[in-house]
Amino acid sequence: MDNDSLSRVLHHLGEDDNPFGAVSPPIYQTSIFCFKSFAEFREALVNEVDHSVYTRGNNPTVTLVEQKLAALDGAERAKLVSSGVAAISHAIMAFVKSGDHVVCVRDCYSWCGVLLEKYLPRFGVTHTFVDGTDAEEVIGAVRPETKVIYLESPTTLTFTLQDLPAIAAEAKKRGIKTIIDNTWATPVFCNPIQLGIDIVVYSGSKYFGGSSDIIAGVVAGGKADIDLIQRQEFLQLGTVPDPFMAWLMLRGLRTLHIRMKTHYENALSIASYLEKHPKVESVLYPMLPSYPQYERAKKLFRGGSGLFSFRLKTKQFSDVVRFTDTLTLFKRAVSWGGYESLVFPNAIKYYEGDDIPPERLSLIRVHIGLEQVDDIIEDLEHALRSVHG
Repeated sequence: MDNDSLSRVLHHLGEDDNPFGAVSPPIYQTSIFCFKSFAEFREALVNEVDHSVYTRGNNPTVTLVEQKLAALDGAERAKLVSSGVAAISHAIMAFVKSGDHVVCVRDCYSWCGVLLEKYLPRFGVTHTFVDGTDAEEVIGAVRPETKVIYLESPTTLTFTLQDLPAIAAEAKKRGIKTIIDNTWATPVFCNPIQLGIDIVVYSGSKYFGGSSDIIAGVVAGGKADIDLIQRQEFLQLGTVPDPFMAWLMLRGLRTLHIRMKTHYENALSIASYLEKHPKVESVLYPMLPSYPQYERAKKLFRGGSGLFSFRLKTKQFSDVVRFTDTLTLFKRAVSWGGYESLVFPNAIKYYEGDDIPPERLSLIRVHIGLEQVDDIIEDLEHALRSVHG
């Protein structure tokens, strides 16, 4: 999608008839909607997917955001839900039943792993994790009962990429739904539906909001698939997006294309600085020319986000702790996608006394925010001096 199209979608789509000529669309903070006649009421109840009856189903503020999100992805329809994990759960659960099987990339978002390893097995749904870097390996894990291939490109923490067109094409031949988490790239830099993927999910808490002040999820795809998800999972489980949250997301979307450009430029500068630093072993950023899958990244993405990982040149847990605690500009926190720079040391996931694999001990995930690059580098430089190796 070019910048002109982005501007039209983010700033104008669906906003020609704002009440009283308001520049900012109103927040429809209401639980129910009333009707002028019996016939109108009944028509809405019969087809609640396309009508506002009760905000648990549809709400005009939410619907406006959904129209924009669908247009950004080149999807027929998008559904806003209450969290990213709700989007993932709905997308997978809508297409599996007892006895079915899911193929999933190994380094997926942790709560996707929980869904597959702990929740869905209670209902007879099995899974196979794959590395995902080789399309043949992904397709080779398919069984006769496989109904879903779940992708995340790049993957969480290790940032490996999948060959989306090849996997999507083979899955379509076999009648298997492909689902991808595209939160990292956003529709600004990647449109998986154009590459053949069926359904795209997002954590709207990240770049769509952009200010670390909302929790939301998005599912986008063909109208039949999203209608099914709304009727079968969304209405039943009640993962309702609040109208005010939707309005905050709408406000964040106004600057999405501008913020993503800056996140990308900042991240590329920081990744380049880190890969030359004597205290850094390696940098895992797909848009870095030295990255092993850089050629694939160039085919998949028009740019990159602010999130990547790097490995400190150390085997000492104490170095990881010192590095993390010495940072002053970076905030120590989970999640990412806001205006601020964040640090998440992978070792923090392990309890005291646990054996931490060497390749995970020194792994540091950072989100590069919108601060001045020189300030970010100064903070990292100061913290890296604390690493003894």
